[in-house]
Amino acid sequence: MKKADVVHLILGDRRRVPARHLSGKAFAPSNIALCKYWGKREQELNLPVTSSLSISLGDQGASAVLTIHDRAHDEIVLNGKSVDVSAPFSQRLSHFLNLFRLNPTQRFSIFIETNVPIAAGLASSACGFASIVKALDALFGWELSNKELSILARLGSGSASRSIWQGFVEWHRGLRDDGMDCFAEAIPDVWADLRIGLLILSAKEKGLASREAMQRTVTNGSLYSAWPAKVSSDLFLLKQAIADRDFQTLGKTAESNALAMHATMLSAWPPIQYAIPETLLTMQKVWALREQGLPLYFTQDAGPNLKLLFCKQDVEQVVSHFPEVKVVDPFVA
Repeated sequence: MKKADVVHLILGDRRRVPARHLSGKAFAPSNIALCKYWGKREQELNLPVTSSLSISLGDQGASAVLTIHDRAHDEIVLNGKSVDVSAPFSQRLSHFLNLFRLNPTQRFSIFIETNVPIAAGLASSACGFASIVKALDALFGWELSNKELSILARLGSGSASRSIWQGFVEWHRGLRDDGMDCFAEAIPDVWADLRIGLLILSAKEKGLASREAMQRTVTNGSLYSAWPAKVSSDLFLLKQAIADRDFQTLGKTAESNALAMHATMLSAWPPIQYAIPETLLTMQKVWALREQGLPLYFTQDAGPNLKLLFCKQDVEQVVSHFPEVKVVDPFVA
């Protein structure tokens, strides 16, 4: 099955209906996985080996505005700057938009504003593709469900399936070959005292894309065979911790899951290492502070930056130790 087949299953005849509005605008939050997505069971449709669980980052993410024009190529503007049509970012986005054009000559103007660093392990692709899918829905007036939007967003970037929602989100791996049972949905629990701290240790674009690193890990990572069982256990613990408001279990499980994911990368060949010296020093600082009694944990995605996990009552202490941290309330968009 191809991506175009999935789009046809969801849109049907609506795919050929002209736009209802002059433009479509939408916002999608970035998301941080507490139980990671690392590895695909199928490449074309971005079907994951395991399920995953994330928390969205409130007002941190991407806003997209789409209009239709009749020029020779798509116009893409990122944070106020035009992106050359030959750039990998433009190529990837235009290829994705091919799935939704009414005819081969239709072109889009896409204006994206994001307040998270690009390709630095802060889910910029996730919120980017999710915002574009939601903007397409607004432009054409499809009135799709969040489940359907999640499936379409996944075709652009796997973790984009989770950025359709705010709050806690579980992405179901599914079993079907067509991926129609592979979507994300919100976990309704609201944890008002939970806080996320974004530590930008490097805003540089990472040298190895997540999809390439993921495939290398699945293909030859000697520790990867243990990953699915780890995820299954961690998913159970995290969902129970959320239901019980058990911060220690949530933090410990999320940190352990992140370290395990990066261990699978180190076991690949050539080894994959996203951490920089500042990453490791910050991890050690978190561990030292925890030994001193501060309930503080971290998680790390495919990049050098860390996200701190802590509670509202400890914000002042965390900021005193990490003055550069950006504190996010994930339940206030």
